[in-house]
Amino acid sequence: MGNLKYPHLFEPITLGRTTFKNRIFGSPISSRDIDTQNIPTNDLIAYYERKAMGGVASVCAGDCVVDSVHGRYGREHICLDDPRLTHQLTVLANAISRHGAVASVELQHAGLYAHTSHDFGQEIYGPCEGVNDRGTHYLAMTEDVIESVIRAYADAAAFARHCGFGMLTIHGGHGWLFSQFMSSKVNRRTDKWGGSLENRMRFPLAVVEAVRKAVGPAIPIEIRISGSECTEEGYDLDEGIQIAKMLDGKVDLIHVSAGHHNKDEVFCITHPSLFSEDSCNVKFAEAIKKHVKTPVATVGAHCDPELLEEIIASGKADVVEMARALMADPDLPRKARAGHPEEIRPCLRCLACFSGVITNAKCYCAVNPEIGREADCRHADAPVRQKTVLVAGGGIAGMQAAVEAAQAGHKVILCEASDRLGGALKCEEEVPFKKKIKQYIAYQTRQIEKLPVQVRLNTPVTPGLAAEIAPDAIIAALGARAVVPTVLQGMDRDNVFSAEYAYTHTEALGQRVVIMGAGLVGVELGIYLANLGKAVTIIEKMPFINNGGNILHQLALNVEIAKSGLEIVLNVEANTFTGTEVLATTPEGDRAFACDSFVYAIGQAPLKQEALALSDCAPEFYLVGDCSIPKNIMQATSMADAAVKDLGRL
Repeated sequence: MGNLKYPHLFEPITLGRTTFKNRIFGSPISSRDIDTQNIPTNDLIAYYERKAMGGVASVCAGDCVVDSVHGRYGREHICLDDPRLTHQLTVLANAISRHGAVASVELQHAGLYAHTSHDFGQEIYGPCEGVNDRGTHYLAMTEDVIESVIRAYADAAAFARHCGFGMLTIHGGHGWLFSQFMSSKVNRRTDKWGGSLENRMRFPLAVVEAVRKAVGPAIPIEIRISGSECTEEGYDLDEGIQIAKMLDGKVDLIHVSAGHHNKDEVFCITHPSLFSEDSCNVKFAEAIKKHVKTPVATVGAHCDPELLEEIIASGKADVVEMARALMADPDLPRKARAGHPEEIRPCLRCLACFSGVITNAKCYCAVNPEIGREADCRHADAPVRQKTVLVAGGGIAGMQAAVEAAQAGHKVILCEASDRLGGALKCEEEVPFKKKIKQYIAYQTRQIEKLPVQVRLNTPVTPGLAAEIAPDAIIAALGARAVVPTVLQGMDRDNVFSAEYAYTHTEALGQRVVIMGAGLVGVELGIYLANLGKAVTIIEKMPFINNGGNILHQLALNVEIAKSGLEIVLNVEANTFTGTEVLATTPEGDRAFACDSFVYAIGQAPLKQEALALSDCAPEFYLVGDCSIPKNIMQATSMADAAVKDLGRL
């Protein structure tokens, strides 16, 4: 191990007859880049290959269905019972393995949650008869159905091996079919497939045995389980330990996750949010590892190499698995191995990637514009000639544009009107659950410092300055300003503040705060202030909370709203702030909201006119980030990336 900074993390491990080059595995994660025949596209192959290029020991293609007739949860899943996929799955396996990573597929069956199978007119099954979360009736599996599903797992495993995959990951957690058989709350059968834990484990163990027979002893079998389902409707850690003990010696790796995919209240345990601590779920793997001899993997909010090294060195787990951290920075393993953790782009755990998969069947990353565009990035044209690029604004979009333009070989001048880089997000840096924002701004600042970027702080860009610099291209990233409510009387009072000001001047707000606006800014600010002990009420004109399209982050917010005691009142039409009360109309009549201060968080207005004043100051001109369309970090980095790639096309 020589001089490695993280020797335990990069010590090889042998599972079955396969040696993995380090202890960092790409955990099962799906993309939806498949064609109308459910055949993986070249974009999907590039998506997985990029992770292998970054230095992980294994990459797992997630959500690969073993029974497309009765077991499909979603429409855009790889179906391992369709021989038409042979060619592209072979290409996929090779794309991963040629970089020295072991290619794996996740064998999955949704059981009673097979919504897509039902939508296609098929019967769906669980261990017992019942009605699922969508109100769909499902049948109890007969003996014949159980045996057919066991064969489906074995056939899928054999097909994956035929296509060149070197490991199989059986999804036995998160409420899917294995979990349904394991759970005494779901599995109420009275035959040999239910009742005692031994009987409830009969189906999972039969599948493992059938898969082993189908692929032989050489292919490692990993099984993913929930150490605890973390809900009263599921099993706890004590039972999770007993489940793991029954799997001990029958698989090559026990991959310990937690929670239940179809229970909103525990969704953010399974998929830790920005409110979660790093490596928060390692406790489940640590508890199970004390009771089994089989190597154990841990998953959940892993990102910090120092912490990962400690997990392996202390024996809490043998393998760490990552999903979102490898999207934020696929090169995380290479950077950690080289001893440069400060070069790792931090994941914000904003859940924008996963939300995009669910809502639009496409995965993008907020901080890494390469994700979802891997093939485009690999084949991007080099600049025709070096350009002088003036970036106006040092916020999220401006910093990304400066980094990429400098990396592309352009001469870059970055001007920021304030005294440091970071833009509007600087106000959130000291918020405990926004520490990833602080890390991201620091990371981008370090990238700019090591690149040949000329940074000018306290320097607003004007047409005069642009004329003096005479750039070939201007990338305007001036941002936006908070919209001030104009229909409200009393906005000139001393105790009226913007959300940005409120974040950094909490002592000026008093004990009782009313926030106008139940978008992400208002709700996150409300949670922060409530956690400081303030009595916070959010009033919102619309009949819903605006999550900005991030439906999964909303699940995390719902948990925090309940924990913090934050009050949110919808359908409120505010008209006057008296200095001590916000007077408003609600569907129930007039209401006064008492407060010591009033904070507005009703949106952002782009600084478009200021930006457009620069439009004729250079041959090429680009609007990026909030000064174009106020939205989010993902939009800002994506627009900056596109602007740099468009530089010099003429």
